Amino acid sequence: MNFADLSPTLARALAEHEYSEPTPVQAAVLAKASGGRDALVSAQTGSGKTVAYGLAMATDLLDANGAMRASTAPLALVIAPTRELAIQVERELRWLYQYAGARIVSCVGGMDPKVERRKLLDGVQIVVGTPGRLRDHIERRALDISCLAAVVLDEADEMLDLGFREDLEFILEATPKERRTLMFSATIPKGIAALARSYQRDALRIDVAGGERGHADIEYRAIRVAPRETEHAVVNLLRFVEAPAAIVFCNTREASRHLQATLQERGFSSVLLSGELSQHERNLSLQALRDGRARVCVATDVAARGLDLPNLDLVIHAELPHDAEALQHRSGRTGRAGRKGVSAILVPAIRRRRVDMMLRDLGVRAIWSGPPTAEEIRKLDRERMLRDPLLTDTPADEEIETARQLLGHHTAEQLGAALVRVWRARLPALEDVTDPGAEPAFREGREPREARDAPPRTFKPQRERSAGGAGVWFRLDIGRTRNADPKWLLPMLCRKGGVTKPDIGAIRIFDNETKFEISESVAGLFAKNMAKPGGENIRVERLGASADSQPVEKKPKKNKPKYIAKADRTPGQP
Repeated sequence: MNFADLSPTLARALAEHEYSEPTPVQAAVLAKASGGRDALVSAQTGSGKTVAYGLAMATDLLDANGAMRASTAPLALVIAPTRELAIQVERELRWLYQYAGARIVSCVGGMDPKVERRKLLDGVQIVVGTPGRLRDHIERRALDISCLAAVVLDEADEMLDLGFREDLEFILEATPKERRTLMFSATIPKGIAALARSYQRDALRIDVAGGERGHADIEYRAIRVAPRETEHAVVNLLRFVEAPAAIVFCNTREASRHLQATLQERGFSSVLLSGELSQHERNLSLQALRDGRARVCVATDVAARGLDLPNLDLVIHAELPHDAEALQHRSGRTGRAGRKGVSAILVPAIRRRRVDMMLRDLGVRAIWSGPPTAEEIRKLDRERMLRDPLLTDTPADEEIETARQLLGHHTAEQLGAALVRVWRARLPALEDVTDPGAEPAFREGREPREARDAPPRTFKPQRERSAGGAGVWFRLDIGRTRNADPKWLLPMLCRKGGVTKPDIGAIRIFDNETKFEISESVAGLFAKNMAKPGGENIRVERLGASADSQPVEKKPKKNKPKYIAKADRTPGQP
């Protein structure tokens, strides 16, 4: 079946959104063998499955004229694991059923349940929501599911992984027995198979993955990084690829907050997406990405479930996912709907073998390389500048007249140099990075020796401190393990502490803390400014006049050797 054979209301909506041919998963659910049957569908993320089940349940919702069937209660229920995915599904179904006259409501955590309850009682045909919120509305009798003709479980495997089995079983038990049940899942583990056997009738198994688990439209790149240069590699990758939109994945909320603050400090328009944000804050972040006000989203795995962002051409795994399935799900945020995308995995030496195993499990080949260097990016910048609309668009008459006046006072070389400076000023600064690929430690998949038990790094001030007497030492609660680096610490301390670079002396970076010296004349003002709320979530503690008298971070004791080599023995030793 193709789209021309559908109901005229659906065909019109698809044509307006430039859907000409069905994707494999859409063609599978529209086939005659699937008509009216329960289905267990295995389909990769980004394959068009939202439109697929929207079309599949149309036979249960529309009359002969393509309009929604009359009903006093909802006819279809779509259950999704996260708020973002539920809202995305609601948006997709709204345009798909717009000419059929469907009323669609989303019910998700983080939104006002009273507002949702009023919408439900006003009458709707399709309800989309997360398991917990849907169960709450059912128990409070705000959601009547007695007339349901179709139930869809989207990303069923993720719902089980997130602990929603009890809520799902409660909802499915409460629905009419004669309903049609469609389950969509990237994988079919034992839990999903058991759920299907319990709540589906003679379900048709549809596998559109075809045994090829890697996404054909995604180019995987494995980027070798030195242990302390992860953030620098992220900066250079964002500058090198220059995607309209990019998402950077971290494993924890703290890491995502830190990286997003770092990118903002470097000049990237970035937003944060993590589980600690309210739904309103999440919506603001997503809207900023959709309308182009932000280019980079720093996210955790849970917050990014089901995201479908336009022009998302780059995914960066700043921290490795826990398993191959998570890697595939993250990467599936790009390369959607026929677009090409890049999935860049940052690989420290100690994680080389783990990445090799994940890529092998996914059945994909990655292009291995070092991080983009500053020189490579500068070369690209020069090429991009020549293609910039500032130079290629036809100038206005007034602009030509102003240019002639400038040429009367300056040479062409001077004006060209000024243009280069202005053009470069809007770009985030580049980072100096190294490629550890030539080191034996990286080839063997172990951490380089210099990265283990490293002594604290001491950075001398770039200029002499302002005249103000002896320095006062302070401590930050971040160190090497959180990629502390003077390149971003120095401007952050100046900005928030209200001091200048000459006021900052030596900076000593340990594994879990950083000590730095502030001129005594401004130490009081600096401490007061750093104590103000807002900005970076970093704790600052005043140490006193000297850092040498403070307790130094202790290193774990090493096991003593059981014997001493002869060459190292002193006279009298056994």
